[in-house]
Amino acid sequence: MRYFIRLAYRGEGFHGWQIQPRQISVQQVLEEALCTVLRKETPVTGAGRTDTGVNAAMMVAHFDVAEPIADISLLIRSLNGLVGRDVAVYSVFPVTDDAHARFSATKRTYKYFTHSEKSPFLYPLSWQYHGKLDFEAMNIAAAHLLHYSDFTSFSKLHTDVATNICHISHAQWAKEGEQMVFTISADRFLRNMVRAIVGTLVDVGRGKITVDDFCHIIEQKDRCMAGESMPANALFLWQVEYPFTIQ
Repeated sequence: MRYFIRLAYRGEGFHGWQIQPRQISVQQVLEEALCTVLRKETPVTGAGRTDTGVNAAMMVAHFDVAEPIADISLLIRSLNGLVGRDVAVYSVFPVTDDAHARFSATKRTYKYFTHSEKSPFLYPLSWQYHGKLDFEAMNIAAAHLLHYSDFTSFSKLHTDVATNICHISHAQWAKEGEQMVFTISADRFLRNMVRAIVGTLVDVGRGKITVDDFCHIIEQKDRCMAGESMPANALFLWQVEYPFTIQ
């Protein structure tokens, strides 16, 4: 029987979502907690792989068990007592056997948080920029992302993915309280893609490159042409959507 689990985590103390040799990951912490509670090794499959230091306001994963879980509320409480303060399990619910946390997902949304004035409350989950950024130009450039599908220029080199094709449905900077936040949605993302896009948009905002240059970078399909990868601490996997309701 298959269950989905919805959780969140602060990425600072983890080497990403996926299990890594000799490094602590969110997947490892979750699997160890499930093993303790269910008294059986219980592999989990996540909706995606967040990189080292990246946060998740919403991550979805699935796991399989032989028998229905008798008390889901007790399972959630037990897991939260084991996963540590940087991980929170919000819900566990049964799904059909063919539901897949990764392959059934139809859209993923990331947010990158920035601020201009020094704040002890926003750091370290937001990136402080110095000087002025032209967010109007950055939004004009971001809108062009929707017209492309090959994002090799924003992908980490030497990855094992079969394709660099992604379909972006939304990309925009907007003010949220004291912060300027970049929100981007797509059917899938490449490793390091969002941070590379944000870094290149920041170059537009600083006047280092034009909007036309930004489009040319995408068309070159060369990671060396794009801007620097932004710090991971300000990036959040914000939402994962499915054809069915996530509890």
